[in-house]
Amino acid sequence: MKRMYTYAFALSTLALLNSCAENRDADKQKSDLVECAADNAAGFLPTVENNLTRPTTLPEGMVWIPGGTFSMGTAEANESLCEVKGLTTDATPIHQVYVDAFLMDEHEVTNEEFAKFVEATGYKTVAEQVPTKEEFPDAPVEMLVAGSVVFSPPANAVNLNDYMLWWQFVKAADWKHPQGAGSSIEGKENYPVVHIAWEDAMAYAKWAGKRLPTEAEWEFAARGGYCGKRFAWGDEFNPSGKAMANTFQGKFPNNDLAKDGFKGIAPVKQFAKNGYGLYDMAGNVWEWCADWYNHDYYQSLPANEVIKNPVGPAESFDPAEPGMKKKVHRGGSFLCTDQYCSRYVMGTRGKGEWRTGTNHLGFRCVKDVQ
Repeated sequence: MKRMYTYAFALSTLALLNSCAENRDADKQKSDLVECAADNAAGFLPTVENNLTRPTTLPEGMVWIPGGTFSMGTAEANESLCEVKGLTTDATPIHQVYVDAFLMDEHEVTNEEFAKFVEATGYKTVAEQVPTKEEFPDAPVEMLVAGSVVFSPPANAVNLNDYMLWWQFVKAADWKHPQGAGSSIEGKENYPVVHIAWEDAMAYAKWAGKRLPTEAEWEFAARGGYCGKRFAWGDEFNPSGKAMANTFQGKFPNNDLAKDGFKGIAPVKQFAKNGYGLYDMAGNVWEWCADWYNHDYYQSLPANEVIKNPVGPAESFDPAEPGMKKKVHRGGSFLCTDQYCSRYVMGTRGKGEWRTGTNHLGFRCVKDVQ
């Protein structure tokens, strides 16, 4: 979604099994090789991790990702979104990508962590800033107020083709006041920080001596060393009936049954970590990546080549909203459901106007290995 929507709303073939033995069970790794061989028809090849020695010491709260070559993208081009098929075609074709080793935050940046940044720098997020007439020349002056977009579930079932029925611009909504004036993050220090625009995430990352992950790094990390799995944890959504991520259960968007234990956003680290020791790589909140979003970027890459450390397209383009500059989102959120948006499926992509935050959008950081 675009920040100006804010006002529109208001206005109307070999894995290296010893690379990460401490993180992933060898029998599962061997099984993965067999399954990847079976998935060759879909385009998946085994993940080949770099044969590197894990650093003996790591920054607090970060995990080591060995990097290597993997199959990026998804074969699920018929994901359903508003009962319209084919909306994951921006994640095809599956292609081979290499990334260097890096460090990654084990969980999404929390309110407590972001508060330390703000206290140290006096930083003001985009949502806290009053928009200017230059930025929104057509908006009435009285509508130029600080705020952000908040999920507001309707009382009854609604037409899923109109997302404005459950999103609302809320005056004074920001990272400190997720639901608007009167709301607070007190007691939610361990929740992901939200209402964060891309430039806000970049500012935090720079202050912390880190950066945002590229889309390729994010997906490599999320896959946890496996290839071709449907989810960050395997092929079953709820293995043995166990919830593996904070998503939406019930009738979307009006009735979240919270079968996973959480209605709305959840604290970090409430579900099992993936093969690399990362939490919440699916669900809870969307996460910003460094890359610009372009719907046909994957199609533009050289065929039959391993793409090394890609940083995304030079500029953004989304044919559905060609005037908007968008950055990539990954991972889905607590609002994802197979009734509407199942972007917790591994390899699928999200997107958002780079100066827009919502209450289901956050981020995590990465750091280069020294």
